[in-house]
Amino acid sequence: MIRINLLPHRQEKRIARQRRFVGMLAFSFLVAIAILIAGYLFLSSKIDTQNERNEFLTIENAKLDKEIAEIEKLKAEKQALLDRKQIVERLQSNRTEIVHLMDQLTRQVPEGVYLKDVKQTADLVVINGYAQSNARVSTLMRNLNDSAIFEQPLLIEVKSANVGNQRLSDFILNVKVTRAVENASGVAAQPNVAKGK
Repeated sequence: MIRINLLPHRQEKRIARQRRFVGMLAFSFLVAIAILIAGYLFLSSKIDTQNERNEFLTIENAKLDKEIAEIEKLKAEKQALLDRKQIVERLQSNRTEIVHLMDQLTRQVPEGVYLKDVKQTADLVVINGYAQSNARVSTLMRNLNDSAIFEQPLLIEVKSANVGNQRLSDFILNVKVTRAVENASGVAAQPNVAKGK
């Protein structure tokens, strides 16, 4: 016997195809949304991680800035201490200089010369006094020039003066003081005081 199918099979196939198409479309849409959400979460995670790193770097930079400020402060304090140390060392090395200066000055003053004022400013000594003659002032200048401590005596003024019943020469002269020269070991070498006359 022959069977004839009178059911609308083409329409059923079309409906089935449409259902498959809509299903595939919905599946693709869901997959696209899932990919977008996964991408958003991945990028959000990366951004959060980078923000945490940036915050960490900012905090560490602030700590380093504080440490750098402390280092600069310590450097300034160190420089101030080194300056003070240098001043103390200079004072220590020149501590006995005035004693040697006065000792040499008394050794170099010839007979007939009387000192009334001696002033020292840095390495310049101004000597004011009386002499029985100008020749004695010249002798004093030669003695000072030959001394180990003094150098370059320079006569500023000589004038006649009456002191009591004597007629003397009132003189003013400048003389430089040679500083102790530091040797290679860093210890200040004392001037030779045995050279005086």
